[in-house]
Amino acid sequence: MSTDELRAILNRLEELHSSFEEAFSRLYEGSDELEEILRKLHELSSKKLELTTRLYRELAKVGGKAEETSKELYRNEHQMKFRLEELLGLLGKNDFQSRVRMKVSLDRLLQFHRIYDYAVRKGLGELSAEVEGLAFLGENHKKVPVSILEEVRRTKDLERRFEKLVTFVGRLYAHPSDVYRVEEALKEWHSKGLLWVEARNLEKLSGVRNAEEILEGLALIGVVEKRMRGGEGVYRHRAYGED
Repeated sequence: MSTDELRAILNRLEELHSSFEEAFSRLYEGSDELEEILRKLHELSSKKLELTTRLYRELAKVGGKAEETSKELYRNEHQMKFRLEELLGLLGKNDFQSRVRMKVSLDRLLQFHRIYDYAVRKGLGELSAEVEGLAFLGENHKKVPVSILEEVRRTKDLERRFEKLVTFVGRLYAHPSDVYRVEEALKEWHSKGLLWVEARNLEKLSGVRNAEEILEGLALIGVVEKRMRGGEGVYRHRAYGED
């Protein structure tokens, strides 16, 4: 994909996000047209997620900050679409339990939106700068020898792994009990029938903050396995079998 195509995707994402924010502001006004607003937001969110997915897949080939930023952008868009679909699934249900769930889901959506808008705009700005940087490598990535790009990618990947390992060793030295609690929490989730576990679930069970730092380190030394689901990492202890 050329840099012009990447620019076009980013420009379209900025347009869609502006439209999304304009529509979202109606939720804060307490409009009675809740279903209409949610369906409009879901339509825009679906378009944004589709473009963000394309962007992430392309920039994953580049690696480095471009990959990480596009991954975070994808994750935010995926979370927004999920929250909107959760609300849409509760529309039309008038029993007490559904009304309570509707209020809780709407509150969660509004709370998530407080960081979502800033994160998306920041991400789009950073990606625009990254794409302009790619332009210096030539209008098409293929003009740069594949061997050089692959070597750069491997070097950046090694740097990220080393940084994660340093962070893990620091946690292991300063708070060894945190590592033990996270590992035991992972095993406990497995014993309850959940084979692949998200970091936030382990934080709730273990009481350890930033458990992902520990999980990434455990993955690097081979204690746990990691895979991506919905833009987020999920983890499994190697002592447990395949699903």
